[in-house]
Amino acid sequence: MMEYKGYTAKVDFDDEASIFHGEVLNLRDVITFQGETVQELKQAFHDSVDDYLEFCEARGDSPEKPYSGKFIVRVEPELHKVMAVLARLSKKSLNAWVHDALAEVVSNQQDARVTM
Repeated sequence: MMEYKGYTAKVDFDDEASIFHGEVLNLRDVITFQGETVQELKQAFHDSVDDYLEFCEARGDSPEKPYSGKFIVRVEPELHKVMAVLARLSKKSLNAWVHDALAEVVSNQQDARVTM
């Protein structure tokens, strides 16, 4: 994965064509890039994101951002109840409690990857 100006891209290698190709994740707009070397790939990624931002500006549109910080999660009513109680016992809003729980899970997953 690669990151540039808040945009994240996944990269694949096409062994048959001997080329790296990538795509920016989580946008309705499609931003792709490719390169034969890692340096070419990085430059193409940066150029593609910059071109996208310039294109949006020229149209007078705001560029799409991949993450707003908001998402909807559907859970069973009983789980919702338990989470609300646990949040209340922790003297937190449900939103703050879920944020902290998710942050802990993500941190543990990242720690597990480092130790692999």
